[in-house]
Amino acid sequence: MIHIVFQDADINVLQKAFELDESMAGEILHVKDDFAVGPLASIYETEGYQARRDWWKQLLEFSPYVEQLDIVDDKLTVHNLIKRLDEDASPQVWVWMGQNQHDVCGYFWLISQLKDYQGRIFVLYLNNLPFINEKGGIFYPTVLHEIQPKEFLKAKKLARPITTSEFEVDPDEWKKLCNENAMVRLLEGGKKIISKGVDQYDKDLLAVITAEPQKLQKILGNAFSKMKIKTGDVFLVWRLREMIAEGKLEAQGEWARGWKEIAIKLVAAAQPAELPGETMA
Repeated sequence: MIHIVFQDADINVLQKAFELDESMAGEILHVKDDFAVGPLASIYETEGYQARRDWWKQLLEFSPYVEQLDIVDDKLTVHNLIKRLDEDASPQVWVWMGQNQHDVCGYFWLISQLKDYQGRIFVLYLNNLPFINEKGGIFYPTVLHEIQPKEFLKAKKLARPITTSEFEVDPDEWKKLCNENAMVRLLEGGKKIISKGVDQYDKDLLAVITAEPQKLQKILGNAFSKMKIKTGDVFLVWRLREMIAEGKLEAQGEWARGWKEIAIKLVAAAQPAELPGETMA
């Protein structure tokens, strides 16, 4: 059995679930890119793939994750998966999704390449399903790693083959999103993804920035604590840098020395111009 997840933290919790139920055990593959943000035009072609890598390279500059671009090769992950499925007819593939745009966009990108293996590709979409948390209360997780490992024993019963209809409709929906080529995608419900503008999260950032300089990490922490729909910190910092370039914000410190050196504040409002014939009191 081969398991596929879309977030790094999901790997650990799934491995712990394997320890409780060996029948679930198998290799875990991680699709690392966040397809909920960034350019998608010609994503399966060399030029589109390279344009996306160049965009991520720009975003990762000065970040704590600058080396990560070199270890993200989802194309190779899928190439090796297809090679394995061609060579061995026995493995099933279980695609795990939480109810969030990151996982659902990753699912769309992935299964658009796996139509030839219908009947062997299963999906486990934990959509609007109640689980028990560590305190014994009921909650509705949006990401897999919020779920206790023992609860995955219940979740595995949701595994079902991706249908013929889904293999037709879902890649078409993904193609539409790729053609729209928006910079942000949100989950509206079910598997419905909608395109949004690049400034989608700006209001969340501006809501926690003041006229007094604040460290970048504090701004991110405050924003994440209040955001209803979250995205990655790399994307948010890029938006901050863009707003600084537009003159909406002001940065102190040297980006070349890393995020920890940066403080950001609102640009001071311009003083009102004095009207002709008037004097200021």
